[in-house]
Amino acid sequence: MVTAAEPLTKQAKASAVPKIKGAIVRDSLRSVRRRGGDAELGRIINRLHGDVKKVFEGPIYPWEWYSLDAFTDFLEADILETAGGNAEVLIARAEKVIESQLRGVYRIFVKLGSPGYVVKRIASVHQTYFDGSQIIPEVDDDSRATIKYIGFKGRHRILEYTIIGFYRKALEISGAKKVDVHFSVPMSDDQDYSEVTVTWA
Repeated sequence: MVTAAEPLTKQAKASAVPKIKGAIVRDSLRSVRRRGGDAELGRIINRLHGDVKKVFEGPIYPWEWYSLDAFTDFLEADILETAGGNAEVLIARAEKVIESQLRGVYRIFVKLGSPGYVVKRIASVHQTYFDGSQIIPEVDDDSRATIKYIGFKGRHRILEYTIIGFYRKALEISGAKKVDVHFSVPMSDDQDYSEVTVTWA
């Protein structure tokens, strides 16, 4: 896995195939089951095709790495099936899932840290979720930060909504006010990196 201390070279960026940790895939499947049961999950999986469908029909192991392309296909199928294609609902769904995590295993750093510290810790956590990518946080001052996501492309753009939800909910729980999170360089731009801008009061 590439860390912030090991910048991706041009050659590595070209050859890296982004993957996502099985624990995140499994949590997403569990979230669908809680929301709509096995029937809803089955309808979403039936929207998938070929090898991607096979991935979600089989067991998901939390310690394994899975294709990020396959995961984003799953999220898009979920949104088509359950939200009429409105991807913005993923923000609220992500916040709900993330809130339970932030009140559990990640509670300490959210409660004790300043907003800038929380942003850095979230970026560090996100780095453990993805392989073949790099996530670089820069806290500019006491109320603004930017986070570069390297290795993500236009086909992964649906992840923007879950990432926004993660930062927004974490900062709200930490006590930050007037939180704004948006992609100042969207994944859909297909640049060398995408960038999240976070501001708070």
